[in-house]
Amino acid sequence: VQLVESGGGLVQPGGSLRLSCAASGLTFSFYVMSWYRQAPGKERELVARITGVRGSTNYADSVKGRFTISRDNAKNTVYLQMNSLNPEDTAVYYCNAQLTRTSYDYWGQGTQVTVSS
Repeated sequence: VQLVESGGGLVQPGGSLRLSCAASGLTFSFYVMSWYRQAPGKERELVARITGVRGSTNYADSVKGRFTISRDNAKNTVYLQMNSLNPEDTAVYYCNAQLTRTSYDYWGQGTQVTVSS
């Protein structure tokens, strides 16, 4: 299984970025897909999650109304649209794939997002 994130970078406060995570080696639509982030000196935290078929979503309170998670099961890809970014969003963002009620749990390598003027 491979999860490959892309789309990170440097952006000014108030700007936007779109992260992508391309998955291979798994039956993508079966998996709950999530984005986590980890800032320096902090624990990894859940940012957003989307279920496999229904596409139900949930978000961390800190990103509600600013970030949108979506998925394209035909392309085996999950996205994170991030708007109104602020410096507190600076972190390495990780893609996660989890098959509910099993031990199948996979991580990408992470992509750096830096929000700075």
